[in-house]
Amino acid sequence: MSRIQSTPLSLLALRCPRCHEGPLFKSSAFNLSKFTEMPEHCPVCGQTYEPEPGFYWGAMFISYAFTVAIFVTSGVLLYWLAGDPALWVYIATVSIAALLTMPLVLRYSRALMLYLFGGVRYEPNRAAGTSRP
Repeated sequence: MSRIQSTPLSLLALRCPRCHEGPLFKSSAFNLSKFTEMPEHCPVCGQTYEPEPGFYWGAMFISYAFTVAIFVTSGVLLYWLAGDPALWVYIATVSIAALLTMPLVLRYSRALMLYLFGGVRYEPNRAAGTSRP
């Protein structure tokens, strides 16, 4: 894997916040049986992905904000593009949009939580294979 120099791009690529190389998740978001699984440590630099027990409970609030944005966006787009359809169309569209984006919402809410509140900063000269608690 190549190192990404930019922190926002590394976040979008779901890479380790310290080395910007190691993946944050074990499998693809399309693998619906394993899309939530994260390794305990970065395979490149050894950074712990769970700074403390229950750390990702805070990601629920980030996930909630993402979901509200999806609800509002899909509702407004439906209103403008479909000309204010019946209520059941809104409910079906918003529900389908929320279900389809659930794996990405979960992954990006966890990544954002780790990047913002994990206490980990990018170390561009971090040697591979060395771990520091």
